[in-house]
Amino acid sequence: MKNLKQFAVVFFLLVGVVCMSGGQAMAQGGVMDGVKSAMKAGSSKDLSRNFSSVVELTLNGKEATSYSNTQAEFVMKNFFSKNAPVDFTYSHQGSSDKGQQYAIGTYTSKAGSYTVLVRMKDSKIQSMNFIKD
Repeated sequence: MKNLKQFAVVFFLLVGVVCMSGGQAMAQGGVMDGVKSAMKAGSSKDLSRNFSSVVELTLNGKEATSYSNTQAEFVMKNFFSKNAPVDFTYSHQGSSDKGQQYAIGTYTSKAGSYTVLVRMKDSKIQSMNFIKD
């Protein structure tokens, strides 16, 4: 009987660990889905909800610049106003061994298309690079 109780405790602990790690992966996927929706809509406000406190942006081949999340929201608002969105799709998503998530996608605007690299850590955007195709 004692072995059965020990087995039950270990079993429920393992189930709990699996559920918690699956929930974290789903939350990170949810953030990437939110980024995708914001990009498709050209919504700097929705996009900024996923920004870390400092965000590095590279636009139109210019040098990367670090902005506060509030400044980055205004930079993206300006970008979206000059490059109205038509579509945004991911071509690849992944994560590093150290927990950094990334996605490569294509932002299509009325003015042209861009390859976009999004890097995240702890479900917050650390950097976004827009490279004109």
